[in-house]
Amino acid sequence: MVIKPKVRGFICTNAHPAGCAENVRQQIEYIKGQTVGSESTGPKNVLVIGGSTGYGLASRITAAYGYGAKTLSVFFEKPATEKRTGSAGFYNSAAFESFAREDGLYARSVNGDAFSNEIKSRVIDLIKADLGKVDLVVYSLASPRRTDPETGETYMSTLRPIGESYTAKNLNTDTQVVGDITVEPASDEEIANTVKVMGGEDWALWMNALNDAGVLEPGCKTVAYTYIGDKLTKPIYGHATIGKAKEDLDVKAAELSSSLDIDARVSVLKAVVTQASSAIPVMPLYLAILFKEMKAAGTHEGCIEQLDRLFKECIYSSSPRLDSDNRFRVDELELLPEMQAKVEKVWPIISTENLNDLSDFAAYQSEFLRLFGFAIEGVNYEEDIDTEVENNFI
Repeated sequence: MVIKPKVRGFICTNAHPAGCAENVRQQIEYIKGQTVGSESTGPKNVLVIGGSTGYGLASRITAAYGYGAKTLSVFFEKPATEKRTGSAGFYNSAAFESFAREDGLYARSVNGDAFSNEIKSRVIDLIKADLGKVDLVVYSLASPRRTDPETGETYMSTLRPIGESYTAKNLNTDTQVVGDITVEPASDEEIANTVKVMGGEDWALWMNALNDAGVLEPGCKTVAYTYIGDKLTKPIYGHATIGKAKEDLDVKAAELSSSLDIDARVSVLKAVVTQASSAIPVMPLYLAILFKEMKAAGTHEGCIEQLDRLFKECIYSSSPRLDSDNRFRVDELELLPEMQAKVEKVWPIISTENLNDLSDFAAYQSEFLRLFGFAIEGVNYEEDIDTEVENNFI
């Protein structure tokens, strides 16, 4: 079929297999072009939990093509049916495995609910059979819901401020209209549920399960990703339900480092367009302004550029960039006072009428579509293409 993007709000309901493959290829080529490291200075066997899109996928690409690491990824993605395309993450992962095989790199993928005990056991069995042990575990899951594997209860996350309602500018990405949005404060139950879904509980369950199974190398490194932001985003991101969940990551990192023979850290990354960030009020408008200003300054980065620096400057650096809470930081270019001042200057005066003058909304749109394999140079979107792709997922 000929595949065109079907966008509803912050969701694209289809994906383009050739576009996704080209997006993966371009990220691989970026890492190949960098002076990154070698097998002796970086990871050898890597598990990426949530490795099919965004920062998780970029982590896998960086580990494999920057350091020659064997990579195992876990995700929950949908294959194509007669009526619908597969998900972008499904196509991304199939493409990555294909490229890796061509280049002589080990790459296996487990497709299923990473929150479940069944998938944890399946992954552990595969590590024992193929890798023996892993020396880096990346936790990059982003899900709106989670079923507790012990109780069977399902929890839903919410995107709400804490304490009082929050009113701010927001961009309707469908209509390109800038207007105010008011988000009511979260209840105690909503806060607790969001921590259950997006906090560090599942990360800790994974690390303890891997440790108990004896598949962690001594001194294994593990990272979980977070975003902090600054004044404009903190009310809806930092001092909010998501912020509470992210605080729980810090707690779990400290607990894991002290209870297991591993180095567990939270890694703070810059704001980028992801399926998750697109759903958060305020963020699309903030990103559109930020992109314009960072591009003008020559400091704009996407997922793959961030992960290249995270590996080089933090995870595998002899003098990593750490903050006072022992978190890795590669968001410093976004948070430069002069950069935030430029964004804050635009914020009060941006409107529907001057959106495209004061921001780079076109870049935001392009980055959003790229997530699903669209708007990528070198892809013929008029071509009749098979939606089913070969894969060897377990």
